[in-house]
Amino acid sequence: MNIYQKNLEVWDILIRIFHWSLVASFIIAYLTSTEKNEIHNYAGYTVLGLIIFRVVWGFWGSRHARFSNFVTSFSTVVRFVKSLFSKKPKRYMGHNPLGGWMVIAMLITLFMLCYSGIKLNALQGGGEPLALQMPSIDLISSAYAKEDIEQFLIREPDEVGEDYWKEMHAQYFYLMLILIALHLAEVLVSSLLYKENFVKEMWTGKKAKDK
Repeated sequence: MNIYQKNLEVWDILIRIFHWSLVASFIIAYLTSTEKNEIHNYAGYTVLGLIIFRVVWGFWGSRHARFSNFVTSFSTVVRFVKSLFSKKPKRYMGHNPLGGWMVIAMLITLFMLCYSGIKLNALQGGGEPLALQMPSIDLISSAYAKEDIEQFLIREPDEVGEDYWKEMHAQYFYLMLILIALHLAEVLVSSLLYKENFVKEMWTGKKAKDK
């Protein structure tokens, strides 16, 4: 690469802070994932706050941070994937179409991971902020609820709810691990394919203008 090539700031400072703060918060939450661990709970609240920020910044942030810049149609994703097998794969300054949808998938999964964790914490008697204030998401119609009411009366309601949210929390955690693995694989492949250091770019925010 020509040493006189100019670099462009692709990732603004807030996006970089968001990215690395999210990485740190998720790792802390994972390492403290024992029952009734306050550090785990507050790490989860931090993740939730970061998600809210990212959604807001996805509409009003810098150019490459906006959803409109990287959330594309399915046909665009297919064309991009096909270009990866060509001699000159298409290069994007921000998220590529496949990576863009990965961002959406991770944000949704993280939100559900946080939501299920807060609901579980409330049932376990947690007194932290939001623990008793998150609204319920009714996924079962009243018709089905009436048919199964006898089953709910047999067992303690709190026990049923705690098992349900614990299982959901675990499932979204494992899904998040899968998405993280795919994300890391995509970063590695892209770094080799385009001969760029994607980790360094997310740290500095700068990317070579031309390749």
